[in-house]
Amino acid sequence: MMGCAGTSTSDAPPNIVLIIADDLAWDDLGAYGHPTLRTPNIDRLAREGLRFDRAYVTTSSCSPSRASLITGRYPHSADAEQLHWRLPPDQVTFVELLRKSGYWTAAAGKWHLGDAVKDRFDLVREADPAGFIKGSKSAGSGCEDWVRTLKERPKHKPFFLWLASIDPHRDYESANFKAEDVVIPPFLPETPEVRKDFAAYYDEIERLDRYVGDVLKELPENTLVLFLSDNGRPFPRCKTTLYESGIRTPLIARWPGRIAPGVCASLVSTVDVAPTILSLAAVEAPATLQGRSFVPLLDTPGTSIREYVFAEKNWHDYEDRSRAARSLKYKYIRNDYHDLPMTPSADIVRSPTYKAMKADVKPRPEEELYDLESDPHELENLAGDSRYQRILGKIEDALEEWEASTKDVKPAARTPDEFDRKTGEPLPNRQRPRPSKR
Repeated sequence: MMGCAGTSTSDAPPNIVLIIADDLAWDDLGAYGHPTLRTPNIDRLAREGLRFDRAYVTTSSCSPSRASLITGRYPHSADAEQLHWRLPPDQVTFVELLRKSGYWTAAAGKWHLGDAVKDRFDLVREADPAGFIKGSKSAGSGCEDWVRTLKERPKHKPFFLWLASIDPHRDYESANFKAEDVVIPPFLPETPEVRKDFAAYYDEIERLDRYVGDVLKELPENTLVLFLSDNGRPFPRCKTTLYESGIRTPLIARWPGRIAPGVCASLVSTVDVAPTILSLAAVEAPATLQGRSFVPLLDTPGTSIREYVFAEKNWHDYEDRSRAARSLKYKYIRNDYHDLPMTPSADIVRSPTYKAMKADVKPRPEEELYDLESDPHELENLAGDSRYQRILGKIEDALEEWEASTKDVKPAARTPDEFDRKTGEPLPNRQRPRPSKR
């Protein structure tokens, strides 16, 4: 018998599994309409659960996105907004609240949150992080311990699993996917090098899907599975940007017998995941949370919980600072350091795709506005069009109100780059002091 998402037909709290892909674009899955990628297990999650079509991360950068996810706070509020910043020990995570309420909690795979919050879990099996420092992937997929960890859970307790993949993060080792079946977005060049680069990325998506399938085979009844990505695909104009290709994420919620299969087109942010999990586990949410529970959407997908989602961009290999607000129809981006080029992460700068682009390093506009219904790839900036000034003003006001309410303060000084913007190679004697905020 189908029950509503906020209740259970039994008194037992749900088991909860959160699966996090690394650098996976929202639309690079069969469930989201990709015509050639083979992702049957993730597609099954979507078919048997609720697929969110307007879900967004709070930043398109790995560790800040995860810090936001686990705390239910925006990256700057979690004091972890720059890449590789460790989550401070004074931050409250939803995991220790689940643990205090009786859950067994474990993490397996990519960690990238620092040592201070590992004690919030009963068990952490961290994939070797050394490869990310060196720009390689010696740790493989990061999924190798997922099923092992699941099987070792105590059977007398509900459990929460944080299963974090390294796939499909760069660097890539193979390209078995057929290059002719690759789908290139219109803002990237159609060249053999780019197609081969995408094919290798697709290989890792399909490998990730196989690990998801292995987990699904082992799950007991009364288990909620949430699947999402920490940011967009690792290609130019995607990861580290505030465009749809950077911050839009696949989000799927599957809980057989509790959540009816379907599609939700309402706006959702990954900052909303923590309060949602706590609500479904019947655990009181702390005042530190900045997100909103989307349990109402699980019950009634056609309703709405927010008018805007907000996202931020900060230092990621290179200095930058931008902010974005997205309504159902429009996206506004404000580039605070618009004198700087929109350089992607260093591993992307070293990629065959970036080299094929022969990118012209130039500054960006201070403001960008896009009509996402008529221009989904955000190619026509409407910020300077007089016909859109009322819309621009309204969404700009919303962004400023969000900044004030979350105490988003511009740093007093800029942070130095760690890599060369043309080659992606490390700069000599690079130092990155933690900047003070005004």
